[in-house]
Amino acid sequence: MAAPPPSRAEAEAAVRTLIRWAGDDPDREGLVGTPERVVRTFEEVYAGYRENPADLLGSTFTDVGGYEEMVLVRDIPFHSHCEHHMVPFVGRAHIAYYPAGGVVGLSKFARLVDAYARRLQTQEKLTTQIADTIETHLSPRGTAVMIEAEHMCMSMRGVQKQGSLTVTTRFGGVFRDDPAEQVRFFTLLRCGRDRTAG
Repeated sequence: MAAPPPSRAEAEAAVRTLIRWAGDDPDREGLVGTPERVVRTFEEVYAGYRENPADLLGSTFTDVGGYEEMVLVRDIPFHSHCEHHMVPFVGRAHIAYYPAGGVVGLSKFARLVDAYARRLQTQEKLTTQIADTIETHLSPRGTAVMIEAEHMCMSMRGVQKQGSLTVTTRFGGVFRDDPAEQVRFFTLLRCGRDRTAG
């Protein structure tokens, strides 16, 4: 059984300890309110722990005129935090699926991405969690998820290579079984970007 979470006062005390460890004085004017602000920030950037992503895909629309082609929602912006260093990684998610019996509201995918991104994460796990949730709760004929992100643990520390992007993908159903469907997915992503660039 997991231990109960620490209180807000304990969390703020931990921030004060880190400020002292870093070499500064948590009682000086500019930092005296920082522990409270950090804890409030954590509540926001780690809000995904208080959400059940499965609830976001609980309802579908079946009156879609027989539509059975690919649905692609691209360039969903997100921010997350690396579970190894607790520094941000920021990027965009692209989600496609082939409906089977109904479609889901498009905003649900943005909410799904945030529900998993607002946790301590790895990009690989984030990609898999999004795809698995869609497959489990929508049972589509195919699912494709691609995430592109820049990791501050690589940009601001360590090798310090700014602008490097990490790309992860996860394919299910027809996207996994038919390479032509993967090509179609990537082509649609590229065409959308070409129009934006033009």
